[in-house]
Amino acid sequence: MEILIKASQFILSLSLLIVLHELGHFIPAKLFKIKVEKFYLFFDYKFSILKKKVGDTVYGIGWIPLGGYVKISGMIDESMDTEQLAQPMQPWEFRSKPAWQRLIVMLGGVFVNFILGIFIYIMLMWSYGERYLPNENVKDGVWADNALAKNLGLKTGDKILSVDGEKVKKFRSLPLEFINGNTYQIERNGAVLDQEIPEDFISQLMDRGKSAGNFLNVRYPFVIANVQKDSLNGAADIQPKDIVTAINGNAISYYDQAKQALAEFKGQDISITVKRGVTSKEIPVKVSNYGNIGVVFSGTSLKDLEKLGYYDLADFKYSFLEAIPAGWNKSIKTLTDYMKQLKKIFNPSTGAYKGLGGFISIGSIFPSEWSAQSFWEITAFLSIMLGFMNLLPIPALDGGHVVFTLWEMITGRKPGDKFLEYAQVVGFILLIALLLFANGNDVYRHLKDYF
Repeated sequence: MEILIKASQFILSLSLLIVLHELGHFIPAKLFKIKVEKFYLFFDYKFSILKKKVGDTVYGIGWIPLGGYVKISGMIDESMDTEQLAQPMQPWEFRSKPAWQRLIVMLGGVFVNFILGIFIYIMLMWSYGERYLPNENVKDGVWADNALAKNLGLKTGDKILSVDGEKVKKFRSLPLEFINGNTYQIERNGAVLDQEIPEDFISQLMDRGKSAGNFLNVRYPFVIANVQKDSLNGAADIQPKDIVTAINGNAISYYDQAKQALAEFKGQDISITVKRGVTSKEIPVKVSNYGNIGVVFSGTSLKDLEKLGYYDLADFKYSFLEAIPAGWNKSIKTLTDYMKQLKKIFNPSTGAYKGLGGFISIGSIFPSEWSAQSFWEITAFLSIMLGFMNLLPIPALDGGHVVFTLWEMITGRKPGDKFLEYAQVVGFILLIALLLFANGNDVYRHLKDYF
């Protein structure tokens, strides 16, 4: 059921983005009286699931869910219909129109992607606002108890101040900031230190696998989730939701402090102090030879931690007018972050290519339960991502056609049909190779995590 819910959201989001992107080409083509022969969601090689002709245009749904297209008369595109180009030029064809009109038609899809992403972010800010943990409110520093955090040079209790000289606003954005960054600054025991992010940090991050979880966490209190009756301290007066506040009389605030303290009393009888509701209770316990007391630690949500008084969350509500700049800023941040990540992908030494994903990766970012807020946040991100990707100067993408059209406008010389045909083939091969690599990465990571 979880896979079905994720897949349904992915298909719905992808379909929406494709239809609106192609509509961005379709509308200016119609305005400039260019004949549009086909308007398709997904590709229809050999046959279509649905199709209907209205006027000069066949509208349909293909069976290959790799995108969609509008077939514009007199244009070399993914349909590779070169026979039409061998005929005399007609006034309703794309190739007969002025370069500025052709440029607008080609940029229409990208324009819609960016506008859609910005619009969705504005509406999300207006509808839901923002609620997050400000990084400056992580007053006692991070919990860095894994190999990757240690390889970065982090220690539990470090306060992360900035990445690449930019102050970190939201704690949850730290992993992304480290992915995009090169240096960071921390405060440790009152001293400010500058650290470098290893060039292969992304490679190390990907090698951990999905099951490893976040490499950076806030520090949690020692909240007890469960005590098995047959465990070391099953008979002790320990109850779920008890919060351990002291070990053998020494006050502690966080679970990592409790772990360190218990390790000093292996095999001994000690006491722990727990907070139960509004009261405190001292309980005698046994410590195992492994340095634990045989209870299950409870991870706690940030919302619960706020109630317990550990962290103060920021909660912003926006009017519609206030949501416009907030949504715009979110869009710009999303775009610039994506550009930084793409730049690292083209540097093999970063290992960022390992993170390149296909349909499985994209589908997996959707939640396993329907959430309108999450769905639209992901759709906005994908819309901006697709807009930027389509602007890349690769033949077969909108950006490739834009480059050729700009060349014509600057030099006054139009590329020949044969050149455009060969360029389209090369671009299509590059895209297929990229698609195979990205989805191959997905399969490899899935098999690696499974086995």
